Amino acid sequence: MEEKGGIRLNQKYFDRLLKELNRTDYDAVMVTPSNEFKFLVGHTPSLGARFEGLFILKDGRYFHICPLLSQEEMGEIFGAERVHAWSDGDGYLDTVAQCADRYGLRGKTVAVNQHTRAFHVLEIADAGIMDFASGKILMEEMRIIKDSEEMEYLRIASRYADEVFTELVDFIQPGMIEKDVKDKIRACFKAKGVTGDGMVAVGPNASMPHYNRSDRVIQEQDLVLLDFGCTYHGLYSDITRTVFVGNPTAEQIKVYEIVKRANEKAIQAIAVGVKASAIDQVARDIIAAEGYGDYFLSRLGHGIGYAGHEAPDIKGSNHRKLETGMAFSIEPGIYLPGNFGVRIEDIILMGPEGVEVLNQVTKEMIVIETKRN
Repeated sequence: MEEKGGIRLNQKYFDRLLKELNRTDYDAVMVTPSNEFKFLVGHTPSLGARFEGLFILKDGRYFHICPLLSQEEMGEIFGAERVHAWSDGDGYLDTVAQCADRYGLRGKTVAVNQHTRAFHVLEIADAGIMDFASGKILMEEMRIIKDSEEMEYLRIASRYADEVFTELVDFIQPGMIEKDVKDKIRACFKAKGVTGDGMVAVGPNASMPHYNRSDRVIQEQDLVLLDFGCTYHGLYSDITRTVFVGNPTAEQIKVYEIVKRANEKAIQAIAVGVKASAIDQVARDIIAAEGYGDYFLSRLGHGIGYAGHEAPDIKGSNHRKLETGMAFSIEPGIYLPGNFGVRIEDIILMGPEGVEVLNQVTKEMIVIETKRN
């Protein structure tokens, strides 16, 4: 991080954001409290109901609007002259209007990041102060290409995830509930000095790709879908493996092998210059050919970096060509409602020497031996 007139900026990404902003017709970008804010500044206020945002203009000028109760803190970060505070009694619209006039943004178009509160921008626009547009692509382009240090952090985070998976295989037994395994994931990562969490879906719950409960008991003949990761120096890992407690059924074996093949063939198709949509199609064609196309419910993958989900999406509508420095997941799945689901996920890094599969734990079917008294 470097300092720029009082602001603790990630200079490289601030400059990249300016470059992307100057390619658009927008007059400024507003970044509200979020991981994107923290990424740029090294700190983020809490995302509350009160209006707050960092405005960055095309010429590199910037200013911050915040509630009066945050003025001192934000003044230490940006410099008091760049912080414009409003009181609860007066509301924020007058302060926004004054700043729009001072910085030449009256009636101009400002791009916003994805965490911006809709009711705030609607109120500002209705008051005739500024217009707004989506800045999602701006924020994604700012950090879609990882540098060598970030690549190494991704590798380390993924290695920790691999190690935790191995510990989970030794831990899982019938009689446990999903929460027991989730607690174990957190504990394993904590022991490594990092923060991590995940999703644990047992039996029919695994048919729900984003299952969010944790009370089902693991039984003999269940499968367990494990989707988890951690952060290391701000960079995320993400892995999914599906394991079996007791012998799997014939259909479970069939579905598992299809998903595994879709994962492996998609990874083999990855190269610089190949479109993200083409990679998605490889996996989708394999699953559809086996008659399970209607049960592959999601995109093939998502980007990963300073957020668990960021650009580039690996999906049919994204025709962007892959580049060195990108990182993303490959995670085909088949989800049979009320029955079971299988997903296998690896993180892929487009490294300087070629494609790197960061998750190295086996994708061969694992059947956990149950401990009998």
